[in-house]
Amino acid sequence: MITFAIMREALSAVWGNKLRSGLTVLGMVMGITSVIAIVSTVEGMQSNMEDVFSNMGQNTFMVTRFGIVTSWSEYEKKRRRKIITRDFIEPIKDGCDACEDVGAEGYANSNIKYGSKTMPRVSIEGQTSNHLAMRDVDVFRGRYFSEEEERGSKNVVFVGQDVVEDLFEGEDPLGKTIRIRRLRYTVIGIADKIGSLFGQSQDEFIYMPLSTLRKNFGEQGRRVNLVVKAVSRDRLEEAMDQTRVVLRSKRHVPYDEEDDFDLLTPDAILSFINTFTRAFRVILVALPFLSIVIGGIVVMNIMMVSVTERTREIGVRKSLGARQSHIRSQFLYETLTLSAVGGLFGILFGMTLAGAILSWMDIHTPTTMLAVYLGVGISTTVGLFFGIYPAVKAARLDPIKALSFE
Repeated sequence: MITFAIMREALSAVWGNKLRSGLTVLGMVMGITSVIAIVSTVEGMQSNMEDVFSNMGQNTFMVTRFGIVTSWSEYEKKRRRKIITRDFIEPIKDGCDACEDVGAEGYANSNIKYGSKTMPRVSIEGQTSNHLAMRDVDVFRGRYFSEEEERGSKNVVFVGQDVVEDLFEGEDPLGKTIRIRRLRYTVIGIADKIGSLFGQSQDEFIYMPLSTLRKNFGEQGRRVNLVVKAVSRDRLEEAMDQTRVVLRSKRHVPYDEEDDFDLLTPDAILSFINTFTRAFRVILVALPFLSIVIGGIVVMNIMMVSVTERTREIGVRKSLGARQSHIRSQFLYETLTLSAVGGLFGILFGMTLAGAILSWMDIHTPTTMLAVYLGVGISTTVGLFFGIYPAVKAARLDPIKALSFE
């Protein structure tokens, strides 16, 4: 009964000082909103990165001339390496029993046109016909190009969702003809939507047979990356080792020299990006906590003012038999009530703001429960930490001095 009475008195005190309580709650709301919004946005971006790189295939790796380059000197060193061509596909297939399949992809970019509409500098990839089976790319409509079309260097293309939206609004793109470098290509398929990475859409692309890219783009179609799929996730390392042995032999790399190529897995790329952005993400998440600390100080100051204003009230309660624990509990309940209300609205506003930011970045991932747990934890911690001192000070007031306070 005493506990319920103390809680009722605390709520009555909070409600009786609406302006002061409102300002306290506002400070908490702003701090928690910023924390929740930033944490949720960072979590959403991380989840989006994992989804995008998972499209590369979990038991697939790439053989590339450059790999991950972190400095100009490293780039200059790797630029002197011999190029990688599709001629290595068959040797890897023959010499790697842990490899299920091997393909290749080349890269270019060009303006593309359909009627009066133009898209500038669209990413164009030439791929072997087994590419779709090695990557986790889904067909939305139509089909991917066949081995016969790749062997015959046919002018057919498989397009991303952005190309459909920008060039074929209101039309069915299948069977339509687009122009790339004055040549005509027939759209035979549409990829399922992938999403964006760091706000950059991953759906603005055109895939065509690698032989077609080489025929129509010259040297750009000759320089490729190899895509190798291991028979299973467990044998991925074994497949990489066997591929390395084959390539070192075919490229005549001396035993005492390092590889003149790089092997990249989706996990390695994701790990590099996480390492590169870790400091930025830590700072981004840490900065809003300053506003939380400031909000907590505001809560403590307002509660100190409340203790001073209610000194006589505290004296009367003590003279009527209230213990120190009762007074302390009442002021703690008041602080926790204000913090809880601020935390609730902060969570709601923060998740809404994070959703708007992620939507603007074209990232469609649900907010994790981490945001909710973080909001509840912060509001409770702030209420307890910054409410203890005012509560203890109120509980230790001498009742005689308190009654004589003017």
